Amino acid sequence: MNPIAEQFKIQDFDAVRLKLASPEVIRGWSYGEVSNPETINYRTQKPEKGGLFAEEIFGPSKDWECYCGKYKKVRYKGIICDKCGVEVTHSLVRRERMGHIELSAPVTHIWFLRGVPSKIGLVLDLSVQNLEKVIYFANFIVTAVREDAKAETLEQVKEEYKSKKKQIEGEYKRIADEAVGNVDGKSGQEKLLAEAFDLKTQKLKDLDEDFRTVEKELKEIVVNRIISESVYQDWSLKYGHIFDAGIGAEAIRYLLEKTDIDVKIAELEDEMLDVMVGARYDKLVRRVKLLKALRTNGIKPEWMVMVAVPVIPPDLRPMVPLDGGRFAASDLNDLYRRVINRNNRLKKLMDLNAPEVITRNEKRMMQEAVDALFDNSARQAKTVVAATGKKRQLKSLADMLKGKQGRFRQNLLGKRIDYSGRSVIVVGPTLKLNQCGLPKMMALELFKPFVISQLIKRSYCHNIRSANRYIESDHPEVWDILEEITSDSLVLLNRAPTLHRLGIQAFQPKLIEGKAIQIHPMVCPSFNADFDGDQMAVHVPLTEEAKKEARERMMATHNLLKPATGAPIIRPDKDVAWGIYYMTSTIPPQGGRETPRLFSNPKEAVLAYRLRKIEIRELISVRLQPGEKPVETNVGRIILNRVIPEHFGYVNRQLDAKQVGEIVRECLEKCGQERTVELVDDLKNIGYHYITVSGYSWGMADLPAIPSKHLLIEEGDKAIEEVEEQYQEGLLTKSERHSKIIDVWSNIKDRVTKLAKENLPKDGPTSSMIESGARGSWGQLTQIIGIKGLVASPSGEIIELPVKANFKEGFDVLEYFISTHGARKGSSDTALRTANAGYLTRRLVDVSQEVVIREEDCGDTKGNLITRKESDEMGQTVVGRILGRYLLEEIKDPKSGKVIIKKGELVTEEIARNLTPLDLEQVHVRSVLECHLPKGICKKCYGYDLAYNQPVKIGVPVGIMAAQSIGEPGTQLTMRTFHSGGVAGSDITQGLPRVEELFEARPPKRRAFMTEVSGQATVEEIERH
Repeated sequence: MNPIAEQFKIQDFDAVRLKLASPEVIRGWSYGEVSNPETINYRTQKPEKGGLFAEEIFGPSKDWECYCGKYKKVRYKGIICDKCGVEVTHSLVRRERMGHIELSAPVTHIWFLRGVPSKIGLVLDLSVQNLEKVIYFANFIVTAVREDAKAETLEQVKEEYKSKKKQIEGEYKRIADEAVGNVDGKSGQEKLLAEAFDLKTQKLKDLDEDFRTVEKELKEIVVNRIISESVYQDWSLKYGHIFDAGIGAEAIRYLLEKTDIDVKIAELEDEMLDVMVGARYDKLVRRVKLLKALRTNGIKPEWMVMVAVPVIPPDLRPMVPLDGGRFAASDLNDLYRRVINRNNRLKKLMDLNAPEVITRNEKRMMQEAVDALFDNSARQAKTVVAATGKKRQLKSLADMLKGKQGRFRQNLLGKRIDYSGRSVIVVGPTLKLNQCGLPKMMALELFKPFVISQLIKRSYCHNIRSANRYIESDHPEVWDILEEITSDSLVLLNRAPTLHRLGIQAFQPKLIEGKAIQIHPMVCPSFNADFDGDQMAVHVPLTEEAKKEARERMMATHNLLKPATGAPIIRPDKDVAWGIYYMTSTIPPQGGRETPRLFSNPKEAVLAYRLRKIEIRELISVRLQPGEKPVETNVGRIILNRVIPEHFGYVNRQLDAKQVGEIVRECLEKCGQERTVELVDDLKNIGYHYITVSGYSWGMADLPAIPSKHLLIEEGDKAIEEVEEQYQEGLLTKSERHSKIIDVWSNIKDRVTKLAKENLPKDGPTSSMIESGARGSWGQLTQIIGIKGLVASPSGEIIELPVKANFKEGFDVLEYFISTHGARKGSSDTALRTANAGYLTRRLVDVSQEVVIREEDCGDTKGNLITRKESDEMGQTVVGRILGRYLLEEIKDPKSGKVIIKKGELVTEEIARNLTPLDLEQVHVRSVLECHLPKGICKKCYGYDLAYNQPVKIGVPVGIMAAQSIGEPGTQLTMRTFHSGGVAGSDITQGLPRVEELFEARPPKRRAFMTEVSGQATVEEIERH
């Protein structure tokens, strides 16, 4: 047993509680104080005493050996060396023994200061900005006010005011009396009196002002008041006996210490009764909630300001020696070193009684050093960068935990695993749907332990080392054993990014030469894979449980449907669809014949084809069954019908990709999974064979130029001239002109597309590839041989100048630069979209992961009403929306009155087909939104599991499936905000940003409407029809 586990007897636990640690707890964790910023002695390469790697604090570097070497070997276990103070124990303790730094001045913990909402701010009712001013030594905060002294001072000031007022009045009276007695002449007396009155008024005014100022200042002296340094200097001279003020984390700690949580909660609850709504009420609720949580958990608010900093074990922040005597050290060591250096310097300055301004600066620097240690990315302007090289930001304790590269997501949730490999994928046209081609070298490495076990069992070798050598010497028996092992094993294939459940599937490995993994062409849509250099990872399920799950649930043959929609995801496309289209298309009878040749049965027709008497597409007449009338068909259709299930009858039409997909879907519904897998593989083999036989190729000669294209362009130019003339004459506004120009060129492009279709040979490779739905579209073809047409600028506005050339001719310089606009926007959009879609999926999974099918029925009767009006707005049918749901009312045929489906029954595919002709107005169905279960949802409210097109089973994590179904197509959505162009047009948020808006329930923000005319606007309610 692991010695640490033995020492601590770590039991299985149900939960982990994270709680704020008191200074006593921090010191209790510690095995000693770290007072020296040094790490390792450069000469001896041993840890320095009292330093960040000190052995007397954190334990010995070598197992069972003290620092000085006095005690060696396990027999001295547990002894503390009297010479060097190191305990003789296992070196693994260096992964768990902590130290601490005793701080000379308190510092705030940045998480509780900067976190949103600020916890210290909530307790003290101060904003983060004000707290920061105090903590980083810019402003002072009033920490205590002696109310009796304040009241006394106010009384004294009032008394003084009264006496001074009396004095001024008395002086005026004296001057007035003197003037009457001594000054001759009425005018002289009046002048003197006027001067004296003015002086008295001025003095009273000044006195009044001074009194008001003092009164105001005294009223402003309250606890938690933030004051600047100049005000502090002024007030401390005037009212030093009334108040105490502090600065820095010490002042904040003092205020937190003084806070009586019970009294504060009572005060706030009384205040909440007065304010029942609004932002103030919300803030009070938040404060009460926090204070009650502190009280419940026995946490004192002052613990948010630290006086001791824990030092994590040295093996969790290692120093690794490199070549040339240098060391690669964890960033944490640098951050701890800064804290220790500044702490020691502050200690020294305080011992020397250094001037306040110097110690304050040192305290601020220490606060910043501790901030950087805990969370270096919390304060944007004050991040600490590495001293060497690229000036990169150092990774603090918080940075090591958070984000994709943090401890939780990288190391605890995502682990590196054995028995896995990765390689480039190539197509395997000969594989069955449940197979993948695994390179022999890769398989040997993956299944090596199994091969070794068989070699030893069969006595080819006697131990693992000799078995390894036997394998390396490439004996043929090794490959035979590997073949045996892989014949009944499964491997998992995964392509990143795994956006939905089908991103990992199980296959039977088929050993192949070469170094690339081969995959079946029809599983590509599930993985969103193509063969332009994509890579895939292979994993081997080891335990019996894993093998069983892979075989029963993860095989590609069990995953034919897309979980998001219930539509087949494995269906013939590309070359296969083209091959089937080719063989089911017809050409007139060959060899100069007017009428089709007649064959008595299908076998005869196929024999004639094999003997090269007829072509595969040639129209012929065949009697399909004895005694029946002959049917006009071709050999291709006869061959195809041999693999299609019998219940389809004889499929006698040209099949494109969509129709073949429909046959696969119907086969899955009617004949089940196994028969569909057979059909898919047979279609693949036939499709590949006959597209090869067709001899179709793709070259410049297959893309003929359109002769009359230049005439259409000239016509467009003339139309534009007319529009410009009308605009110059003032007949059109700017936006109308823009719209007309766009209409002209759109119309020209449509006509060019029509010409392109007409110009291509009907049965040529280009036309048949597009028509079959295998690849490409008429729009793309128009760009190659017609015109590229109008393109959008990066803002989404359509540029009025069309690109008149095509890709075959090549663009001129201006056209080239116009079209690069949109292309570059597309590339940058794709890069951004991928990250955003991934993040959206994570948030959706986070919020919906507990939604699991838990019970059979919750008994809900409310449900949801599906109406035709709503369905039409959504572009769907009522029947399409109720498929796979349980009904809350019966549905009758309006003509005959016959009940088609009873209340409480499930709408299956078959029932849905019967309901389609009824043209239903509304249907009442069970809905997930109304499920009564307190946790999760029930089977009846959910209905069909689209991944298997069967009623959902208990235990299915439908929440995660829903999140993946929304997130997976997110990458294909557009990122851009389309701009309609013109003045009055408004920007429409579409694509991924709109999806985010909907899920976050944000009110949609749009630009303010600007009007070209002045006046007043009124809003009128208009009824929606």
